[in-house]
Order: sequence, then structure tokens, then C-alpha cells
Amino acid sequence: MKPVRFAAIGLDHFHIHAQIELMLKLGCEFVAYCGTEEQFFKKPFAATYPQAKKVEDRRRILEDGSIALVLSAAVNSERAPLGIEVMRHGKDFMVDKPGITSLDQLAEVRKVQAETGRIYSICYGRLQSPATIKAGELLQAGAIGRLVNSVSLGPHRRNRDRRPDWFFRRSTFGGILTDIASHACEQFLFFTGGSDAEIVSASVANRASPEFPSFQDFGEILLRTHDATGYVRVDWLTPDGLPTWGDGRLTLMGTEGYMELRKNLDIGGAPGGDHLFLVDGKGVQRIDCSGIAPPYGRQLLDDIQNRTETAISQAHCFRATELALTAQAMAERV
Repeated sequence: MKPVRFAAIGLDHFHIHAQIELMLKLGCEFVAYCGTEEQFFKKPFAATYPQAKKVEDRRRILEDGSIALVLSAAVNSERAPLGIEVMRHGKDFMVDKPGITSLDQLAEVRKVQAETGRIYSICYGRLQSPATIKAGELLQAGAIGRLVNSVSLGPHRRNRDRRPDWFFRRSTFGGILTDIASHACEQFLFFTGGSDAEIVSASVANRASPEFPSFQDFGEILLRTHDATGYVRVDWLTPDGLPTWGDGRLTLMGTEGYMELRKNLDIGGAPGGDHLFLVDGKGVQRIDCSGIAPPYGRQLLDDIQNRTETAISQAHCFRATELALTAQAMAERV
């Protein structure tokens, strides 16, 4: 089978590099890109990816029948319209989160995806987190019994000097729950093992960014299913003294134990990331998950070639985003 050829449209967030590298490691062929390179890129795309051709008109990518997949980390509010255009041109779409920034966009994306049968894959954090993958395996094996509650903490550093102006506008950013809380909504759906959940409450605030009145630097959500609850806190308040962009954590409490994931670092002193602590009737274990290879890229490639849904189902992908968008709307009404 010939290597899958892919292109990138929308270079507005540095996550595009991780998306490109993911597909390159699987033997895919990066052939073209279109977009403006942002100031936070360490070196020009032409130097980083000399094998890919820069094009000024994205139609040259969309109308190239040899390209099967388009990657994007465009301005948040522009991602869904681009994905719709990509699917209508018979190509699959892998997009950085948030993949969709309004409920109206979601309705249109769902409609076009159903009509075209193309893949609209949003890169949620769980899909690329070794510790979270291991936690899912342990939970499924019954390591902590039945899940009762989850607590997801997603702090981020604002990095004002590295952010473009659109990032601080509500109309283009989409809101803090739409953006970084979408990871946690997807996680909650995954760990509860169900196809649905509801938003009990949600709030957003601007606590430390008065120079950007429409920006939200703090948000929280309470979710529930028929037998579990989940709390989500996200913010852009990470202090400069932390040696990484945020101390992301996840706690899963079960009927017979609990797990805590320290995804980016352990402030207790252990080096590296992807730490998992398991506490059960036998004692306390620290599990190093850094050697686990996330299956998302390989599964997505298989889905592209075989028209399957092994990486993440479309129903699950869209419902997770719908929860985040619903929470955002609820919080702003309040």
C-alpha cells in the first residue's frame, strides 16, 4: 500500500508540529502546507520540512486528489469551516483542539461528516497521553473497582509574548471551556465508559487579565452520568517558576481505590512526566508510563486506509466537544 500523502492548512498554533511529526513517524508523506507561520515557531517551516511545498492558495491542496489527509491548527474559530471544506473535497481531517467553537458549527460539521463519510478527528489530550492510556487500561481491568468520581486539572501558562492577538479575543478563541476543557470532557466520557453525560454547572471568569476584557483565564465544570461525577478546572494562571507549561493532573476515584496522574511533571521531585500513582488494598504504586506509545496515530492511519473508526468514533468525538460547548454556553449565560 502506498504511503498516505498529507498536507497542512493553518499554522496558527505550534501544535501543528506535533501533528505533522505524528504522521511522519508512521511513514506518511508530507507534501504541502498553506498558512502564515506564527512568531513562536523556532524556525521557518521550509527549513523544518524541506520535503513539503508551500502554496499560497489552499485550493491547490484541496483539489489535489493524491492528498488523503489535511492537518490543521488554524485560528480556533476557523477550524470547523476549514474541516467542512476539506471533507467536501473528499479528504480526511485531523485538527488540533478545539476542533469546533460553536454549537452551530458543530451541527454543520456533523451534517457534512455524515454526508461525506470522511473522518473529522480532533486531537484530544487523552489520545496522546501515555499516563492516561495506562489509567484506562487499569480502570478497565478493575484496578480501582467501579469509577465514582474524576477530578481533572488543566492549568496552563498564558505566555502573553508568544500568543497572537486572536488568542485573547472571545470571538476567535472560543472560550476557555470550549478550548482546554474539551480535553477533560472527552476524558470523562471515556473513563465513565458511556456514550453520554450532562453538564450540572459551569463557570468562567477573567481573574488576572484585565487588559483583555473578553478573555477567560479561569473555568470549571461539574459533569455527571447516572453513576459517576466529574469536576474540571482549567486556567491560564500557571506561574513562571514552574518548569513546564502546566501541572496537569487527573484523579480517578473508584469503589476500591484511586489513581492520580501527574502528566507533565511531579512537583514532588521525580524527574520527567507521565507519572501514575495507584492506591488500592495492597498499597501504593508509582508507575512510570513514559515508555508507553499512544496508539492514536497508528489507529487513525488504519482508519484512513480502511474506513474504520478505531482511533476515536465520530459520535464520541463530537459528543465530547458538544459537552464543552454546552458548558461554555451555560457559563456565559450565568
